[in-house]
Amino acid sequence: MVSDTKNNIIELHIDILEDYIENNLSVLEILTNHCSLSKQKLKDAMAKGAVWLTATKDSSKARPIRRKNAKLQAGNQLYLYFNPKVLEQISAQPILIADEGDYSIWNKPYGVWSQGSKWGDHCSMGRLVEQHFNFNRQAFVVHRLDRAANGLMLIAHNKKTAHKFSKLFAERRIQKSYQALVNGHFENNQTITLPIDDKTAVSHISLINYDKDKHLSLLEIDIETGRKHQIRKHLASIGMPIIGDRLYGDAREEDIDLQLSSYKLCFDCPITGSRKEYRLKDR
Repeated sequence: MVSDTKNNIIELHIDILEDYIENNLSVLEILTNHCSLSKQKLKDAMAKGAVWLTATKDSSKARPIRRKNAKLQAGNQLYLYFNPKVLEQISAQPILIADEGDYSIWNKPYGVWSQGSKWGDHCSMGRLVEQHFNFNRQAFVVHRLDRAANGLMLIAHNKKTAHKFSKLFAERRIQKSYQALVNGHFENNQTITLPIDDKTAVSHISLINYDKDKHLSLLEIDIETGRKHQIRKHLASIGMPIIGDRLYGDAREEDIDLQLSSYKLCFDCPITGSRKEYRLKDR
């Protein structure tokens, strides 16, 4: 067991023994016997995706386990990743833009993760979308959007559709357009090709509107690549960091949210072949 007592963080690995099976111990009972957390806290951790199970000793093949009476076998590996700071997080609910059956389009709010982690998934798009449909439909996240950003995300509802859209994204056949609000007057449309992590990164930036009174520019950004924090890094590189950017600008913790939105998705539907376009209203 790895424990950070200062932050109440617990990382626990348990080998499921034959004795546990013979005594018909539940997941909850096993966890309770191996740590000092209350049953209520353990139940909450399970529900939020912080308890994992795998049939081998390869933790990369583990899956979240949420039922206290889930079936166990000797030789299974049980993992607990307890971080109260993560588990206490509360997120806004994503807004359904379009339900296309095999996939759906959502407006992801600020602060929601695209995907969960071993520490929990209750504030992730996949889990929140499944909850929206009362767990009657699976949710496969096929692309990402920064937690600090908001805007359109596509969620697939079966493996076949997820594979098709993952291929479209990989082949750059889905047009993703963003809007960002920056201080100052952005005068000349330009393409930024500054590499990120030694990889090619291309962002096409144009002016939508300049507010002379507030000295603010609303920009449209089309990206050819999807590097981590690409738009934020590129705008900061020309001296125009996005308003609310605490990493690459001068925003403070109490400032407004990052003013970056994924506002348009365009693609040829891999199921029907028809042209699709989804967009949010301009700021």
